[in-house]
Amino acid sequence: MLKTVALSLGGRYAFSRRSTISFISLVAIGGLALSVAVLIVVVSVVNGFERELRERVFGVLPHLSFYGRESLPGDIADLDALRALEGVRGVVPFVQGAGLAAVASDVAGVLITGIDPLVYSEVSAFDDYLLGSPELRAGEFSVVLGIGVARELGVDIGDRITLVLPSATVTPAGLFPRQKRFVLRGILQSRSEIDGRAAYIHITDAQKVFRLGGRIHGYQVKLQDLFAAAAIASRGVSALGTERVYARSWMSTHGNLYRAIGMQKATMFVLLSFLVAVAAFNLVSTLVMIVDQRSGDIAILRTLGSNTATLVSAFVLLGTLLGGLGIFIGVVTGILIASGLPDLYQWVTGAFSLDLMNQYFVSYLPVEIRSDDIVGIVLTAMGLCLLSTIYPAWRAAGLHPSEVLAHE
Repeated sequence: MLKTVALSLGGRYAFSRRSTISFISLVAIGGLALSVAVLIVVVSVVNGFERELRERVFGVLPHLSFYGRESLPGDIADLDALRALEGVRGVVPFVQGAGLAAVASDVAGVLITGIDPLVYSEVSAFDDYLLGSPELRAGEFSVVLGIGVARELGVDIGDRITLVLPSATVTPAGLFPRQKRFVLRGILQSRSEIDGRAAYIHITDAQKVFRLGGRIHGYQVKLQDLFAAAAIASRGVSALGTERVYARSWMSTHGNLYRAIGMQKATMFVLLSFLVAVAAFNLVSTLVMIVDQRSGDIAILRTLGSNTATLVSAFVLLGTLLGGLGIFIGVVTGILIASGLPDLYQWVTGAFSLDLMNQYFVSYLPVEIRSDDIVGIVLTAMGLCLLSTIYPAWRAAGLHPSEVLAHE
C-alpha cells in the first residue's frame, strides 16, 4: 500500500516537473521570438527613415550647391569645369531666394528656386513627384508649389498666387515689396519636408523677378557618392575661384540628421540585443531543469561509456534546437509585423485623425526590411543561444554516476 502511494506521488511529481519544464521551455522560446521580432521591426523602421532621407530628400534636393558671392554670369566654362570633376553626375544653373506666397489674406513662407526644367533632371528627381504633368515655360510666370504650401494657402492647379520678395521697389508712393503674380501649374508631393516650403519657377522668370538680367545665383550638383561631397566641394571652389563662389553640401543641411539615423540604428541594435540576450539565457534555466530531471539517464549513459564530449554535444544541440525554433518564429513574426506596419499606421492616423509624424521629415511611417540585417540578427541571437548552453552542458558532464544512481 505504501509502495503504491509512493509510486503515485512520484508519478505526479514527475508529471509536475515535466509540465514545469515544458512551460519554461515555451516561455524561453516565446521570449526569444518576441525579442527577435521587436529587434527586426525597430531596425526595419530605422532603415525606412534612412531610405526615405536618401531617396526622397536627397533625390529632390541637390547634393552640392555652389553659390556665387555675387551673381554669376552662368558661363559654359563654369559648367564644364564642374562637370569635369571626378564624381560629378550632373550640373545645372539655378536662381534661389526666400520669399512669401500669398493668396488673399493667406501667406506662407517659401524658398523660391528658379530652374531650367529641360535639364533639371540631371540633378533632381523633381519630375517623379509632380502631380499631373505641369510645364514651366519661360515668360508664362507659372509656379510649382509643394503640397504643404498649397494646402496652407488653400489653392489648386490653375489658381493665381502672388510671390513676394523681401527686397523693396521704390515708387512715388513709397517703398513697396517686390511681387509678381504667378499661375499654379503643378504640385510637388514628395511626402517629405520639402513639400512645406518649395516654390519652383522657370529660371528665366526667376531672373526677371530677382532682377538679375541674364545672371544666376549659382550651380547645383548631383554626385555619384553622397559622402564625397566635402572633397568635391573643395575641388569645385578651387576650379571656379574662392573669390567667386562658396560651396554648401547636403551635410550642412541634413548631415546631422543622417548621422543621427545611423547612430540610432546602431544604438537600438545594441540595446535590443540585450533583450535578445535575456531571452536567450532563459534557455539556461530550461536546460538546467532538464539536467536535473534526466540526471539518472545521464548517469546510466556515463556508466555505459558515453564520454564528456557526447553529453556536451547533446545539450548544445538541444539548446540550439530550442533557440533556433524561437529565432525562426521571431523572424517570421517580425517580418510580418514590419511589412504590415505602414498600412496599420495609415489606418490608425486616418481613423483617429492623428498626425504623429509632423515632427519628422516624412509624413508617413517608412519601413525597409533588409536581408543583411535579418542575417545579422539571426547570427547574434544564435550566438547568444549557444553561449547559454555552456553552463548546463558543463553541469551535465560533471555529474558523478555513482552519486546519482545511489539515490535512484
